[in-house]
Order: sequence, then C-alpha cells, then structure tokens
Amino acid sequence: MANFTAADVKRLRDLTGSGMMAVKNALTEADGDFEKATELLRLKGAKDVGRRAERTAANGLVAEHFANSGDGALLELNCETDFVAKNAQFIELAQRLVEFAAANGVTDAAGLLTTEIEPGKTVQALIEENSAKIGEKLELRRFAHFQGAYVASYLHKSDPSLPPTTGVLVELDSENAEVAKDVAQQIAAMAPKYLTREEIPAEAIEKERALAELESRRVPNRVSRCRIRSISAVPNRWGERRRRRVRGTRRRP
Repeated sequence: MANFTAADVKRLRDLTGSGMMAVKNALTEADGDFEKATELLRLKGAKDVGRRAERTAANGLVAEHFANSGDGALLELNCETDFVAKNAQFIELAQRLVEFAAANGVTDAAGLLTTEIEPGKTVQALIEENSAKIGEKLELRRFAHFQGAYVASYLHKSDPSLPPTTGVLVELDSENAEVAKDVAQQIAAMAPKYLTREEIPAEAIEKERALAELESRRVPNRVSRCRIRSISAVPNRWGERRRRRVRGTRRRP
C-alpha cells in the first residue's frame, strides 16, 4: 500500500511541475519519502533534458519589452511544438526573460544564458528547469536590445491562435511612428539583407537583375526594381531625408 496521500501528490506536482503519473511513481519508489521523491523527479528531469538536447526546437514565440519609446527589446524562445508555444508557462518564461535581459544590460543571447537570474541559477539553468517541467526542448535563440531616440517593434502572428513568431525591432534617430512601421513591416515581409539600396554591392544588384531576367524574358526594369527593393529595408522612394533616420533592425526569420 502506498505511503502517501492525494495531498502529497498535489504538493509534489505544485513543487516540481511534473505530471501526475511521474509524481505517483516517484512517491511509490521513495516509499512515501517526500524529499527522496523530489530528488528522484529532479534527476529524471535532468536526464530527460539531456535526451531532448538532440531534438529540434522549430516552434516558439517572440516576446517584447519596452521601458519607454526609446528603449525596447525582443527575445526569441523556441520549443518543439505549437501546443507548447501557446502554453501559459512557456509564454510567462519568455516574458520574464526579455524583461530581465533588458533591465540588466545583456547584449546578446549567449551573454544572457550565462547570466544569473536567481542566486546560484543562470538563465540556461532556468530554461532547462522549465524544459523538464514542460516536457519539451526549450532553446533561447535570439535577443536584441535597442536604446536610442525612438525604438519601435512589429510582431507578426503566423496563426491567430498562436503567439507572434516573427518580430522586428527598429531604431530611428527621431520619433516617427509611420516610418518605423513601414520599415518594420518591410523587414518582416522581405527579410532584406541590406538597410538601403546604397549599401547593396554591385554584384548583388547584378545577381537580382539576372534572376529577374529568368522570371521574365521581357526583362522589364520594373521587375528588376522590385527585386532590388525586396533586399533592402528602406525603400528608395522615401528619399534621402527619411532614409537617414533609420539606424538599425533585427528580425526573427
């Protein structure tokens, strides 16, 4: 007969975030010893995280945090399935991480992973802890933090029932919501490699023109211009005054 009660099961589930059967099995193996059962679940969770390391985390979300109109950050946290991507615990973890990173002067994902978020616990350890509770591989892929005269973001949902999966962060040298929105949406739609047309190397322009010729034997200038516009974040039609305002961008592909 098991030496534990339903209250023990609930308490251990609340403490570890483990499933019902995993908690019951741990308490049974520990003969009702709560501390031993907790340790068994911790060790099992660590082993499971190791096994999940080889899996692909192809889903996830982009979370944002703004301290003010000139200070914004984006963070991409990945998981294995879209089911977990909309899990409240996963969403809360991403939001906690982006807020922590923005407030602590972290510059990139690699630096964030090694930073202590709690006494004696790094962000990497926290992610692995949540991976064990959720049951999927979790991976911090990207972090960007812009501080300047004006910072804006654009988040795009590929599915209305899921969190945003594409995020763009734009920094301008003066406040202009319209320009920021246009630039951010251009980046989200086209994933451009360059900020302005002037930055595009001549060989890249020739390559785009060659591709345009293959697409249309008429070789219209319109097609070439469209292809070239698609690889720069700031359209040439805006004019030099508006293009000078854009200082930087980040994007999740």
